[in-house]
Amino acid sequence: MRHFRVPTCMFLYYSFHYFNQEIMIRAYNQLFENNKKWAEETTKENPEFFANLAKGQSPKFLWIGCSDSRVPANQLTGTQPGDIFVHRNIANMVIHTDISMLSVLDYSVNVLGVEHILVCGHYGCGGVITAMGNKQVGLIDNWLRHIKDVYRLHAQELNAIEDPQERANRFVEINVQEQVRDLAKTTIVQTAWANGKRLQVHGVVYDIANGILKDMDVTIDASNFADDVYRLEIPQLV
Repeated sequence: MRHFRVPTCMFLYYSFHYFNQEIMIRAYNQLFENNKKWAEETTKENPEFFANLAKGQSPKFLWIGCSDSRVPANQLTGTQPGDIFVHRNIANMVIHTDISMLSVLDYSVNVLGVEHILVCGHYGCGGVITAMGNKQVGLIDNWLRHIKDVYRLHAQELNAIEDPQERANRFVEINVQEQVRDLAKTTIVQTAWANGKRLQVHGVVYDIANGILKDMDVTIDASNFADDVYRLEIPQLV
């Protein structure tokens, strides 16, 4: 067995540390190089693109999606910056105590005037899969509990699915459907409906394996919101 003297060990340690730092800095700087190239190519293709973008935004869509880096809203829908207002969190959840989500919802509906809200889940969602198990993860366990509540509501259907992947995929779909219903229960959405705003809430699932977005056929608007116990008597604005 070969033994190194202390100076040699220290040299190897600092060399390795310096090498890792260089890799990290290079990866960070690459983002700026990519940005510059993108800005130049975009300007070449459309010289007025950024000037028009700077005038303001008027998106018709609010996207509530998962934080997963493989599910980028604009790219997979073929839309441009300014077309979709985006909020993302672990497993695309609509939690009524989440002030961040509620703030985005309020701003998009009452200031930007979006006409469509999409809840987008995706197959292979780590948050959904983790929520199906019992392993303690950490702080995120508090968030996953809300996903577990969805499983509890649909346990009979989900437990009847023997294949683990099929069960997880179905859970992804059910979770999206439940989040759509939760959006419809918010005072923000119901107030918009009560005051005649055109607003639809949709549920979609993205398949990372083939790039296809699938509608979950669970669209809710003012005409078909049927959960009477959650329906609020909201006075219309004069």
